[in-house]
Amino acid sequence: MAEAEVPAGTFPSFVAEGTLLVRRGEHDKALPCFTNALQLRPGDKHCLVARSKCYLKLGDTENSLKDAEASLQNDKTFSKGLYQKAETLYTMGDFEFALVFYHRGYRLRPELQKFRLGIQKSQEAIVNCIGSPSSVKLENKEDLCFLSRQAESKKAKQKVQVKLTKDQKRTSKQERVRNPQIERQLLGELYADKVYLEKLLKDEDLMKSTTKEGIKVKDLVLSGITYLDTRTEFWQQQKPIYARVRERKLRQQRWIRDKKRKPTEVARYIVKSMEDIDMLLTGGSPEESCKKAEHVLKTIKGWSDDEVPNKNELIGNLHNCIGNAQIEMGQMDAALQSHKTDLEFARQNNLPDAISRALDNIGRVYARIGKFQQAIDTWEEKIPMAKSSLEKTWLFHEIGRCYLELNKAEEAQNYGEKSLQSADEEGDVEWQLNASVLVAQAQVKLKDYQAAIINFEKALEKAKLIHNDEAQQAIIIALDDVSKSFIKELKEGEREMTADSSKDDDCSSEYTEDSSKKNTEREESEESDQSIENQTNEKQEEDAEKNNEEEYGNDKEEGNEQENEECKSNEEDDDYDEEEEEEEETSMGEREDEDEEQHDSASE
Repeated sequence: MAEAEVPAGTFPSFVAEGTLLVRRGEHDKALPCFTNALQLRPGDKHCLVARSKCYLKLGDTENSLKDAEASLQNDKTFSKGLYQKAETLYTMGDFEFALVFYHRGYRLRPELQKFRLGIQKSQEAIVNCIGSPSSVKLENKEDLCFLSRQAESKKAKQKVQVKLTKDQKRTSKQERVRNPQIERQLLGELYADKVYLEKLLKDEDLMKSTTKEGIKVKDLVLSGITYLDTRTEFWQQQKPIYARVRERKLRQQRWIRDKKRKPTEVARYIVKSMEDIDMLLTGGSPEESCKKAEHVLKTIKGWSDDEVPNKNELIGNLHNCIGNAQIEMGQMDAALQSHKTDLEFARQNNLPDAISRALDNIGRVYARIGKFQQAIDTWEEKIPMAKSSLEKTWLFHEIGRCYLELNKAEEAQNYGEKSLQSADEEGDVEWQLNASVLVAQAQVKLKDYQAAIINFEKALEKAKLIHNDEAQQAIIIALDDVSKSFIKELKEGEREMTADSSKDDDCSSEYTEDSSKKNTEREESEESDQSIENQTNEKQEEDAEKNNEEEYGNDKEEGNEQENEECKSNEEDDDYDEEEEEEEETSMGEREDEDEEQHDSASE
């Protein structure tokens, strides 16, 4: 025989996939996952128990029992294998053997509640089948020879015993009169099927017919009825009507007792429930998370304020969990209503953190459904409540994105710069990247391509720091587009400049022609003015000459008189100069005589 093909995958991946499908209730799909895992790691006891549970849920008790026994083959004290085998035996109706394995598990792990419950339900099933042991009284009035007589009678019965046909079995079972009301309660929805099959038995023509495979219709109908009868007997043994009434009473008593919970139990229940809700949501099961949150919400609403001091705060938190799960499921209208309810509870009880949380989520829902202005208004109301720089970074970035979607580029740029500033304060490189990209996108819409290129380059550096390859590729593509737009803008500017220069040349040529015309006109006017001035000057010169001739005669007489006076003054000055020269000569002679006398005296 050829070896079985090894499935493509790993053991942990198959187990994880099967576990997830079991949680969703898809046991038929989980079964091949565990089978593939066992091919990779044969004899894994945990995987065998998981596949046994799938078989049991699908009604295949035989294979379920085989896997449970296989899990105990190497380790007889494996508690999960013991419990799974006990559960399978209990489902098969072997309550006594199931009780044995429940007891074995309880001895090994007495702290597990499931073994204690298994012992209890097995004992109840046995009592329901054979009655209470206290009602049976054994008496031994003869000697032990009755045992031999009992064995002989048993052999005689075996010889006389004849096999009964299906019809005879059916008639023998019909001899036991059943109460239709009890059957209806035991079978539930299957009771209508049983009534329908019993009506078909009365149709003789149909019972004589056969199917395409050659099977009689009567045999099929009888097999269906016998199956329903066996199920009725099983449920009668496991939980008869009186046992169900008793269980209902016990449940009511337990509910009344649970109403008076201790504060520690209440706190433990709430914490555990909130953890389960969060784990289901993060684990990719929003529907189960929503159902769990709704169940816990209904439970807490039934408790008093004394049992749950922060009841209103907890109710608002549960509405928040329900809204988050509805967002993941795509139910935006329901999610918006849930978060608005959370906001109402927060405002009624004056809870700032809860108000901030609700506004955050309401804004997210508005942004998801495309109502960007409502999202902006909601988030702007939340801005004063932001406590950390990182929270402000996210908030400013989201508001900027909404403005960008509304084609309000200036507002988007302002909020992008605020987001970048908060990201710098926090030192978060990833948000610095996001804010830089937002600012650059806003600048592209404003056609400030040069600034956009600078911000895209900064964002590219941040993307390289955090090793985000996808962001790097997207930014490089955006840079190419912006660079092309920038080059195109520059070319258009050059064309406009050349066009303006040609217009200026035309205007200058027109201006030169006009100026030349004006110059010629000015020259002509100046020539005419000059000719007029020349004429006036000639007349003035003639008049001046006449006046000069008259004045010349008078001046000549006066000039002779002045010349005489000047001659006299000059003669006087010459006499004065001669006298001064004579005085100087005499003084010089006297000095020379004195010098000679001094010289002579000195020689002596």
